[in-house]
Amino acid sequence: MNQQTIDVLGFQTILEHIAEYAKTTKGKSTIRELRPIQEKKKIETLLREVEEAIEIHKISSSVPIHTLDDMDFLIKQAKKGMYIRADQFMYVMSFLQHCLKLKQYMRDKRYAAPNVSLYAESIGDMSVIETNISAAIRNGRVDDHASSNLAYMRRQLSLLLDKLKDKAQHLVKSKRYSNMLQETVVSERGGRFVLAVKREYRSKVQGSVLDTSASGATLFVEPAELQAIQSEIELLKISEEQEVERILYGLTEELLAAEQTIAIAMETFHHYDVLFAKAAYSRATNASIPVLNEDYYIDLREARHPMLGEKAVPLSITFGDEQRALVITGPNTGGKTVTLKTVGLLTVMAQSGLPIPAAEGSNLAIFQHIFLDIGDGQSIEENLSTFSSRLVNIIEILRVTNDRSLVLIDELGSGTDPGEGMALAIVILEQLFLKGATIFATTHYSEMKEFADQTEGFLNATMEFDIDSLQPTYKLVFGQSGSSQAFAIAIKLGMHPKLIEKAHEITYKEEIPYSESIESSQLMAPKYEKQVTVNKYARKRKTVIPAQSGVLQYEQGDHVIVTESNESGIVYKGPDTSGNYIVQVKSEKKSINHKRLKLYIKKEELYPEDYDFDIVFKSKEYRKLNNQQQRKHVDNTWLSSED
Repeated sequence: MNQQTIDVLGFQTILEHIAEYAKTTKGKSTIRELRPIQEKKKIETLLREVEEAIEIHKISSSVPIHTLDDMDFLIKQAKKGMYIRADQFMYVMSFLQHCLKLKQYMRDKRYAAPNVSLYAESIGDMSVIETNISAAIRNGRVDDHASSNLAYMRRQLSLLLDKLKDKAQHLVKSKRYSNMLQETVVSERGGRFVLAVKREYRSKVQGSVLDTSASGATLFVEPAELQAIQSEIELLKISEEQEVERILYGLTEELLAAEQTIAIAMETFHHYDVLFAKAAYSRATNASIPVLNEDYYIDLREARHPMLGEKAVPLSITFGDEQRALVITGPNTGGKTVTLKTVGLLTVMAQSGLPIPAAEGSNLAIFQHIFLDIGDGQSIEENLSTFSSRLVNIIEILRVTNDRSLVLIDELGSGTDPGEGMALAIVILEQLFLKGATIFATTHYSEMKEFADQTEGFLNATMEFDIDSLQPTYKLVFGQSGSSQAFAIAIKLGMHPKLIEKAHEITYKEEIPYSESIESSQLMAPKYEKQVTVNKYARKRKTVIPAQSGVLQYEQGDHVIVTESNESGIVYKGPDTSGNYIVQVKSEKKSINHKRLKLYIKKEELYPEDYDFDIVFKSKEYRKLNNQQQRKHVDNTWLSSED
């Protein structure tokens, strides 16, 4: 998966959003580095993990994940021969306590997540280490009772300090020094007790000057009477520090002895951190676990682009069973590019072991490559135009694509002469198809719509447009080729039909009547007769047949207008004894009397001579089952009529 695909699809942005749910720096880094993989079993394992994590998250989102950065630093420091400080051991205690909490938390969730909950059991028992640290460290310092020697030293220190304070207070209050002092309080300088002596009496007080006031009028003198006790205290403090270091070195060595157990615990925390970040994001985006296949079949149900959130119009696509190339048409800002990006992004997410924002049962193929050509790729550094830059990209795609590639191309052939751009687009599409790629392409070229309509394995689709509101609906409609809707919009806004008819003839080299009474469903791009040779792109001229008076015998496949509603439909069967025909209007079959029908286009103008009308009138499931039953007997399966 090349970096351009990752960037243009916005996958890195998705990873950044997921990383926000992680608690550890290492977890965030791992999420940011996620990339698609191709091994189906491995992907399914990753997805099952997330599925179980989601179930745990539903029960309780307060997973006891501990930070890891400081723990990693302390272990490295200890391995260099340095002891872990008392205040740092408070963090170690917190980590060890979280190990126990995590194991207990997961034991309570086994019924909901039998596999994920077991990972915590890999954390070894470190209760002895925790007990020893707790006994030696209290409130960020080595406890008095960490050893008998330390307890004795601190008792002696306490006695000497009390003795020193009493001696100092006695000197301050004595008549000998009362006139010589600036203030009758004992001060401290560098941890030693001093008297505030007036400068003029310096020679009268024996001792060492440790400091002076800002004005120089006061000298802070350590009296000779206190120096002996102070020195004894200093020696005792040195002994105390040595004993504290000995205790801390012992605890550090004990921790290092459990390095392997700690490493496993840290990796378990890391794995859970990544897993529950995925789960939290999946819940926030209403994501579900997709089914995976290696048959290059795509069945997205109510899929949403994760960056659009609730604003996204659900996209449903079933593709790849009979066709491998989808050509999407429709007006600008109608959602064509978003459709491409949604398919690409959700495929990348699924192959990275992430749930996708789509309904349950969505099915995605596993691809070796996902190639993209979307947007303005102009290269200022190489002095290439937009067209040139995109063409360089497409040439590279043509070079490396294979039958395990998903290729997404937006506005293929745009940015240059329309005639040449159209021809290049068709040739590129054909070559990608011959190389076996699964293709999603958007276009405005009528010739590409015709090519897709004529070529086996290709399918047209259009982004629906609401003529009444003059707004796109962002819904993808299969089996139709749309247009930019310029003519439909023009007639809706009041332009004279004759002008539009002339414009249509200039564009499509054919005549077609436009009327203000025709609904938007009739203002579609023309359909063309399927050719035997795919390399012939010449459009067949279509003849409009006027309605006849009296009883007109319609045939299956004739395109008719329902006069009362101005809806268009296709004749399925009839007439019955009352002159009624079964007509498919949109996706519904209706019984309509011949007097309410007007012939619009004969079937010969729309379909080849041997055209299979089941494609129009029967569902995909019906056709598939019918084909199976024609080849062999299918047990416990009945073919129900869809008339």
